Amino acid sequence: MQILSFDIEDWFHILDHDSTRSVESWSSFSSRIEQNLDYILSTLSDKNLKASFFVLGWIGEKYPHLVKRISDEGHEIGSHTTNHALLFEYDKNEISKNIKNSLDKLEQIVGNKITLFRAPGFSIKESNQWVFEILIELGIEVDSSIFPTTRAHGGFENFPYSDPCIIKVNGVTLKEFPINKADIFGKEIIFSGGGYFRFFPFFIQKKLYTDADYIMTYFHPRDFDSGQPMLKGLSLQRRFKSYYGLKNSKQKFEKLLSSFYFIDLKKADETIDWNKVPIYEVS
Repeated sequence: MQILSFDIEDWFHILDHDSTRSVESWSSFSSRIEQNLDYILSTLSDKNLKASFFVLGWIGEKYPHLVKRISDEGHEIGSHTTNHALLFEYDKNEISKNIKNSLDKLEQIVGNKITLFRAPGFSIKESNQWVFEILIELGIEVDSSIFPTTRAHGGFENFPYSDPCIIKVNGVTLKEFPINKADIFGKEIIFSGGGYFRFFPFFIQKKLYTDADYIMTYFHPRDFDSGQPMLKGLSLQRRFKSYYGLKNSKQKFEKLLSSFYFIDLKKADETIDWNKVPIYEVS
C-alpha cells in the first residue's frame, strides 16, 4: 500500500526559524504556492492519481481558489493547523482554537466536514499526546501525525508502530497512519517524504518502496521548486535539508509515480480491516 500525501504550505514556511517564525513576517516573502501547486496537480492529473492534501488554514484564507481547485479535482483535504504551529509549543486551549480555526476556514471553502489531520513537523510527541483528545473532540477521524523515531521538530521515538493502527483515548478511537520506516543495517531510517525523498537516489528509493508493505509519503510544494530563494540565516545543516536535491526532484517524483500504484488516505482507510490492526492506548 503506497499512500500519496502533500503538506500544502509555501516555500518560506520553514519551522523554527527566526525570520519566518511569525505570521506577520510572511507578508515580506513572495509567494510561490500557485506555480508549485499547479505542477503537483497537473502531474497527478496526467498520471490519473488522487492524493490527500494537508492544507494550512492560512493558505485557505489567502488562496481559497487553490484549496477549491484541489477539492474540485477530486483530492482529499485535511488540516495542517492554521499557521504551521509546532503543537508542543502551545497549551491545550491554544491548540484547540488553532486547529478549529483551520477546520472552519477549509470547510467553508470545500463545503464539507474535514476529518483528516497532520501536525506540522510531526509535532505530536510522547509529552503532548493530549492532542489526540482534541482531534477527536473536533471531529477528526484519521490522523497522520506520528513520526515513529527522532527528528528535529517533533517525532515520537517510542511509538511502537510504523504501520496503520488505532489510537484509543478515553474509550474513543482515532485511525492513525504513521510515517513508515525501514531497517538498514540495523538502523531505522525514514525515506518516503520531504528532504529524505530528495536525499536518497532513485534506485535506493525504488528498492525501499518495493520491499515495504506500507508507504506513507509526505511531499511539500517546495520539494519540487528548484528556483525558490535561499532563506537567510539558515545553518549549513538546515540549508542542506531544505535545498538539497531540488534540481532533479521533479524527474525523480515523476519516475516514482510511474513505478508504483499510489492511493489517497480515503482509499487506504476503506481498504484496511481496522479490526485487525494494533491499538495504541493513550495513558
